[in-house]
Amino acid sequence: MRGLLLAFILAAPPSFADHLFEDRDIATGAALYAENCAACHGAELQGQPDWRTPGTDGVLPAPPHDVTGHTWHHDTPMLMAYTLDGGQATLEARGVTGFKSGMPAFRDTLSEDDVLDILAYIRASWPVEAQNVQRQRTHGAD
Repeated sequence: MRGLLLAFILAAPPSFADHLFEDRDIATGAALYAENCAACHGAELQGQPDWRTPGTDGVLPAPPHDVTGHTWHHDTPMLMAYTLDGGQATLEARGVTGFKSGMPAFRDTLSEDDVLDILAYIRASWPVEAQNVQRQRTHGAD
């Protein structure tokens, strides 16, 4: 039985691998970010002004993706879901209510690999400490 369990763990798909960002194409991620994300999140990952203050519609402006924002505070599966399924659907699926997200779903536009390349590009802008925090939130104590 232990051998079967060990074989299952060793054969785990890439989503359970040590780190999802290894061998990602950062140049492709930068191009995809510019095409799909920069209009809201800024060409320099800076986000929209007053991103912590909801607009009159109750929706928060797009946050920065550089280290001044909170992207690095979230685990990779959450960031993937937020991007592919949209913010509102992801929050509701996690039981978060009373929050309005303006993040649209990109599942019909971007593949999971595209999103991982974009996230790798974003992550490359963070200091090592922030990368380590995000890695631990995704993978636990390796």
